[in-house]
Amino acid sequence: MGSSGLGKAATLDELLSTCIEMFDDNGELNNSYLPRIVLLMHRWYLSSTELAEKLLCIYRNASGESCDEFRLKICYFMRYWIVKFPAEFNLDLGLIRMTEEFREVASQLGYEKHTSLIDISSIPSYDWMRRVTQRKKVSKKGKACLLFDHLEPIELAEHLTFLEHKSFRRISFTDYQSYVIHGCLENNPTLERSIALFNGISKWVQLMVLSKPTPQQRAEVITKFINVAKKLLQLKNFNTLMAVVGGLSHSSISRLKETHSHLSSEVTKNWNEMMELVSSNGNYCNYRKAFADCDGFKIPILGVHLKDLIAVHVIFPDWTEENKVNIVKMHQLSVTLSELVSLQNASHHLEPNLDLINLLTLSLDLYHTEDDIYKLSLVLEPRNSKSQPTSPTTPTKPVVPLEWASGVMPKPDPTVINKHIRKLVESVFRNYDHDHDGYISQEDFESIAANFPFLDSFCVLDKDQDGLISKDEMMAYFLRAKSQLHCKMGPGFVHNFQEMTYLKPTFCEHCAGFLWGIIKQGYKCKDCGANCHKQCKDLLVLACRRFARAPSLGSSHGSLPGSPSLPPG
Repeated sequence: MGSSGLGKAATLDELLSTCIEMFDDNGELNNSYLPRIVLLMHRWYLSSTELAEKLLCIYRNASGESCDEFRLKICYFMRYWIVKFPAEFNLDLGLIRMTEEFREVASQLGYEKHTSLIDISSIPSYDWMRRVTQRKKVSKKGKACLLFDHLEPIELAEHLTFLEHKSFRRISFTDYQSYVIHGCLENNPTLERSIALFNGISKWVQLMVLSKPTPQQRAEVITKFINVAKKLLQLKNFNTLMAVVGGLSHSSISRLKETHSHLSSEVTKNWNEMMELVSSNGNYCNYRKAFADCDGFKIPILGVHLKDLIAVHVIFPDWTEENKVNIVKMHQLSVTLSELVSLQNASHHLEPNLDLINLLTLSLDLYHTEDDIYKLSLVLEPRNSKSQPTSPTTPTKPVVPLEWASGVMPKPDPTVINKHIRKLVESVFRNYDHDHDGYISQEDFESIAANFPFLDSFCVLDKDQDGLISKDEMMAYFLRAKSQLHCKMGPGFVHNFQEMTYLKPTFCEHCAGFLWGIIKQGYKCKDCGANCHKQCKDLLVLACRRFARAPSLGSSHGSLPGSPSLPPG
């Protein structure tokens, strides 16, 4: 930390005096890390406003023969603070007011040079750090393919990296501090959103695999995501890499023996390498080595570094003796925090397509519980006591430890979700309404639906049954379904149909035709309430969402027998 001569503990005043004296008469800083560490870590002990107030107090009270020189060094220290941490002087209103007061005092004392040193008028706006959902405006000419099946792994990896970096760079020092000290995400929306993105990617990976009906198709999706993981490693995006590996290693996917039998030996080899890279063995030694060997732009596995911060915080006290800062702890914390903060300013060369970003944003916000995803896995490949004697009955933790991110889910904000939906619909019509007549055909819809596992069938969105989906119909569907998209999901496409007598007019969910007859007009799913003709029940492609959909006309109290019952476990 440099030859500060402070030892292992010092008062705040001693720390500040030492930092100030490290500047020479020309404002050059001697070879020491102490000023940067103090300015980075001061919020662990007092607010930025309080620190500026202390410096102003020292400035006012300076006396003696070297008074002018000492005051000049204080201003050099303030300028260093402004240059190294400009966002604080744009976002912290208390610090801004205190800086202006500092300038007024310097002006009153006749130090015009001092006022120029602590000028913050040219600092750019950092207001984007407050707006969690703001998007970077990037112009991209031409049509975009929004289909994940058609996207190359590098394209998907780049867009996921763009989303990850946008979320990561908004996390502030105080967000990290709050999580480490309190051990929770209460009143910490920025970090919560980042962790929710991590969980969303992990669950989305699982759902994309489980949306395919055959083992061969599921193996193809797994293969694609392993290739995405390789590209994420090339992009040095370790956090999303961890989320993808965590999703693929979850028990809902790892238990799919038949699916994994279709993976090639090369893919399996790559998978084992990815698993080894992010393994917790040796305190994540493989990841730490790979991360340290990277230069420039990179995104860390946030959970690993949060774990490091918590370990230091638990081991060392903040203060030693009376009113003295534990310099050893301050330095240890600064090693991790300095790297996290500096990486947020690293620039990337990604040029994302905003249509795809809109689609990804909404897709990753769809939340389903681990239990529901696991039930779908069981439906696709039921347990076999002979071939899978150790198959768990409930989801187990993934091989990759994700405890730091457990229990965090996106909290639906209606305004934000509506904004995402509008952008998504605009993106779909911009890319798939080829004749610009304001409608999407059924053929185009089937392609779009591949991006949303368990999206309702075409006839459900096509409310006027004219064979086309208008922009208003698609908007209305997503706005109507937005609350359902955050609800629990039923066991896939397998419905629990029962022959039913309807007492009110009811329509088929598959063909939209009327269920004719006096008794036993059709079939109703006991789990989700879907209604259809006998000849349509095996053709229905509507996902079964247990109690997640609003019942159709006549399906609630207009049928016999009464309310649906849960299927046997």
